[in-house]
Amino acid sequence: MSWRATILTLFPEMFPGPLGHSLAGDAFARGAWALEARQIRDHGIGRHRKVDDTPAGGGPGMVMRADVLAAALDAAAPAGDERPRLLMSPRGRPLIQGRVRELASGPGVVVLCGRFEGVDERVIAGRGLEEVSVGDYVLSGGEVAALALLDSCVRLLPGVMGAQDSGTEESFEGGLLEYPHYTRPRDWEDRPIPDVLLSGDHAAIARWRRGEAVRITAERRPDLCPPPRKPAQR
Repeated sequence: MSWRATILTLFPEMFPGPLGHSLAGDAFARGAWALEARQIRDHGIGRHRKVDDTPAGGGPGMVMRADVLAAALDAAAPAGDERPRLLMSPRGRPLIQGRVRELASGPGVVVLCGRFEGVDERVIAGRGLEEVSVGDYVLSGGEVAALALLDSCVRLLPGVMGAQDSGTEESFEGGLLEYPHYTRPRDWEDRPIPDVLLSGDHAAIARWRRGEAVRITAERRPDLCPPPRKPAQR
């Protein structure tokens, strides 16, 4: 069975969007993964299919209703569906490469895309939603974040990327940012390719790449670097 993604959204026309092109699009056409975008408003209340209401306790904006979202989730992923249920949210745990690999190795995902001020807290607890963040910023809704999550997972599915090592020698694999890349021409605007990369010495190239990955990570993402070891007590 292919990896399956179900998206719950007020804007299903946003999917597959960019995922219908390039490697993800080719894999989608081959049936390597499946995508279903479901309209939350189909489970809305009343003639106007209302999905939100004013926040309890007052405040600006509107909040998506727990009963509506629960009905949408239950219809999309009934009992026995083992896929994790995710809510794209700026207050969620940051999406990291390790979690992406876990999701890509499973049966797929069910993703709820919030809108307005957010969703009723009770549906998060009542349906066991895992809140996921793609960065410390706020988007208009969860759809763009869901596209990013899907892209990060789909590219790791077997047969999607051409080279098997493409998914292992890149940023965040092994806890480091990726080393620099070069290609022809050999010299460009007085900037030559480092000699070691043209040496044919694979061990030296591996050492250089590791050193550059460590240097770049320390400069740009020191939070990823392990803390220095304390000297042993004597």
